[in-house]
Amino acid sequence: MDRVCAVFGGSRGIGRAVARLMAQRGYRLAIVARNLQGARAVAGDLGGGYRPEAPRLRAASVDRGRCGSEKPSWAPSSLGRSGSPCGARGGDHLALSCDVAKEHDVQNTFEEIEKNLGRVNFLVNAAGINRDNLLVRTNAEDMLSHLHTNLLGSMLTCRAAVKTMIKQQTGSIVNVGSVAGVKGSSGQSVYSASKGGLVAFSRALAKEVARKKIRVNVVAPAICTHEHKAFYKRLKSHFKLRFPRCAE
Repeated sequence: MDRVCAVFGGSRGIGRAVARLMAQRGYRLAIVARNLQGARAVAGDLGGGYRPEAPRLRAASVDRGRCGSEKPSWAPSSLGRSGSPCGARGGDHLALSCDVAKEHDVQNTFEEIEKNLGRVNFLVNAAGINRDNLLVRTNAEDMLSHLHTNLLGSMLTCRAAVKTMIKQQTGSIVNVGSVAGVKGSSGQSVYSASKGGLVAFSRALAKEVARKKIRVNVVAPAICTHEHKAFYKRLKSHFKLRFPRCAE
């Protein structure tokens, strides 16, 4: 059976780190992100150059990387299906652009992955947004953006993946949540709600598909980039100045 992993939000941060690890373990990767250039960069690091004539989807852009003559210093010594040295034992990698909040985009993306790499048997949902703000200053548009990307997006990708995994009677899904979704966080009420919903969704889905030998897990990391730490520190300072009693 093909070892195919789709990483949504794989162009940076946790998603990029996961993609590198899965490549080391022999998976063929589909790096999916809104920014196609970012996805290309990660897929290129994993598997070499690209064909300039790569097709473009109507709803999801795609670029396909082939293993070149050089491989990253961390890559295991192995051969891809084309016989060229590459970073992952599975062969080619894909770079795709997709808006996870759009059902048609997600469906086209999975069809493209299956056509080029095979059926997805490992899904990682690391795509997400975080627009920290106090609730009284958060507009409805930002609220919907959080829910659509952080929650609805994972629901749509999980649904598409589960349909394939049920046929294979095996599969694994990892949703990237946040500690804010478990404990809540000041200045992140909307973000916390979207990630809290993801935790509940993951638990329920795990019960639905367990008898099909499909595993569903959710991880809840804390702040993991210097940019977010600096922003959160400024927000906390501002919160104390505006609402000193609540901040105590």
